[in-house]
Amino acid sequence: MFTPKLRFFIPLLLSGLVACSGTSATDKSDAPSLADKNDSGLRMQAVSTDLDRPWGMDFLSAQHVLVAEKGGSLLQLELGSGQAQAIAGIPDSVVAGQGGLMDVLVQRQGDQVWVYLSYAVAGEGGYSTRIARGRLQGAQLEDVQLLFTAQPFYGTRRHFGSRLLIVDDYLYASVGDRAQREQAQNLQTHNGTVIRLHTDGRVPTDNPFSGRADALPEIWTYGHRNPQGMARHPDGSIWVSEHGPQGGDEINRLVAGANYGWPVITYGEEYGGGKIGVGTEKAGMEQPLKYYLPSIATTGIDFYQGDRYPGWDDSLLVAALRATHLNRVQLDGSGLGQEYRYFEDSKLRFRDVQLGPDGYVYVLTDSGGFYRVMPTAAGGG
Repeated sequence: MFTPKLRFFIPLLLSGLVACSGTSATDKSDAPSLADKNDSGLRMQAVSTDLDRPWGMDFLSAQHVLVAEKGGSLLQLELGSGQAQAIAGIPDSVVAGQGGLMDVLVQRQGDQVWVYLSYAVAGEGGYSTRIARGRLQGAQLEDVQLLFTAQPFYGTRRHFGSRLLIVDDYLYASVGDRAQREQAQNLQTHNGTVIRLHTDGRVPTDNPFSGRADALPEIWTYGHRNPQGMARHPDGSIWVSEHGPQGGDEINRLVAGANYGWPVITYGEEYGGGKIGVGTEKAGMEQPLKYYLPSIATTGIDFYQGDRYPGWDDSLLVAALRATHLNRVQLDGSGLGQEYRYFEDSKLRFRDVQLGPDGYVYVLTDSGGFYRVMPTAAGGG
C-alpha cells in the first residue's frame, strides 16, 4: 500500500504501471548499492549519485520523481535510468547558510500538475523562507504564483525549516526559528511555526489565531525550533520532526493552536553544555511523542505501511543527518514504540525519505545520492 506524504494520493494503478512498463529500475542488478551491516537484509540501490546537495523530493509518477537541489535547480529523475532533466521557470532562490532551494511537493488537480517549492530569498533585513507554486507543463514551470513569505527577514542564515505537506486541500509548511529562539514564542512573527494555507495561498478563516490582533493568521502551531520533516499519519494527523539544540530532537503530533515549547522547554542543552529554558515540562506546552538523546539531526519523515519489508508495517521513517542513518520507529497505537537504525556504516547524511508509488522506500543524501532501499533477504527489523 502506497502511503504518500500527502503529499498527494496517487492512484494504486501506478504500482501496476511499474510492473508492466518493461524493465524496471528494480531489475538493475548492476546498480551500485550499499548493504546494511547490521544483518537487516537491506541494501541501498543507487538511482543517481550525481545530484548537487539534494534537499527535497516528491514523486511525479510511477516512473519519475522531482528533486530540489539546494543550489537552485529542480530536476526530474527517471527512476529506471537515473537520467535527469532540469525543470525551467522555477523562481529564483538564494543560497544562504542552511537556506537555498529546499522542499518540493506535487499536487494533481484533474489534468493539472501543480508543483510547490519552498526556498530562501534575500530582502530588506536579510533572508526569509518563501513558498511558490506553478503549473508543470513538460519541463517548464508556468504561471508561477508566490504564496507566502515568512516575516520578518533576518541576517542569520540558519533554521529556515521549509518542509511542505498538503492534507485535505490545505497547504502546511514549516518555518524554523531563524536562530532567533525567543521569537518562537511570539505569535506576531512566523519564527518557529507551522503555517496553514489554502493551496492557492489564501489564509483559512478557521486557523486557530485568525482574527486576533496579536497573532499572524497563517500560524497553525508554534514553539518549534527547526522542523524539517512533516508527514501525514495513517490516522490523518500531521506529524513533524524537528532539530533540537545539543540533544533533544523531537517527533511531534500537531494540534491546531498548540505551543510546542521551544525555547522554554527542551530535552536538549546549549552547544558545549548549559541549560536552556525552565526544563523539560511546563503547563500549556506540548510534550514530544519521542525525543532523541543524543541528537540524530532529524530531517525528512514518512510513514510506512506495506509488506515490501518484513516487520516494517506501521512504522515511522526518519532521515538522520548527524547520526548518518535511516531511523525507523515502530508505531504503537497512536504513539511510538521500538526504534531501529539502518545503514549507519554508510556515513551518509540522510536528508529526506519517502515511500514511492512502487511500494519501495527512497532516500536522499547530502552527498548527492538518491537511493532505493531494497530488501535482500527475509527480515528487516
